[in-house]
Amino acid sequence: MKGQEWYQADEVAEEYDTKRFSRGGRLIDRREKEAVLSAIEPVADRRILEIACGTGRFTAMLADRGADVVGLDISAPMLRHGRDRARSAGVADRIQFLRGDAGRLPFPDDHFDTVVAMRFFHLADDPAAFLHEMRRVASERIVFDTFNRFSTRSVYNWALPMGSRLYSKSEVAVLLAKTELTLESVEDDFLLPYGLYRSLPNPVAAALRSIDRAVGRLPITDHAASVSYWNVRVR
Repeated sequence: MKGQEWYQADEVAEEYDTKRFSRGGRLIDRREKEAVLSAIEPVADRRILEIACGTGRFTAMLADRGADVVGLDISAPMLRHGRDRARSAGVADRIQFLRGDAGRLPFPDDHFDTVVAMRFFHLADDPAAFLHEMRRVASERIVFDTFNRFSTRSVYNWALPMGSRLYSKSEVAVLLAKTELTLESVEDDFLLPYGLYRSLPNPVAAALRSIDRAVGRLPITDHAASVSYWNVRVR
């Protein structure tokens, strides 16, 4: 995985949510959660694995809606923050946090209804192998996102400390075909890069977001979106 040492540092975990999901970053957090929920609702009583769960943003949200969730991450500091979040939200009894490698998931075949992997594939050095392992443990559905090659993300990608892998739509289609997964839906969003939203106060970011969404509805902008949310069916 790219940037493992950076991602597992204590100081990164301490600042992760504040740097990414405060100010205008709240819009990103909200949109990502909408994408996950729209793909897998109803959530109650489902068995869900979240890969690269980080500080537990999605893990706690899914547990709060009645799912039984396992959150897996390679970073012990991130997992500590996830456990704190779960306790604060009153959902610790519905979540199991595990430190582990997404390339060797410690679960039997078809163990989960759904596997969620947000903010993961841009770090994957062997995305096909990771996707195959997710398919092995999922009985119904996999939800993940990718950052897109032909987008504003490519402008500042070189400056990211952990590195970042960008994907074309055709590349993801090949990955799905290799792992015998069926695309159910894909949503494209954010013409403007995440970094711009994070740097702005929420009211200013919200105004830009309205313009971004309006322009993003035009067919000509389909391949210029920064991120795609993929909803795929196992069987």
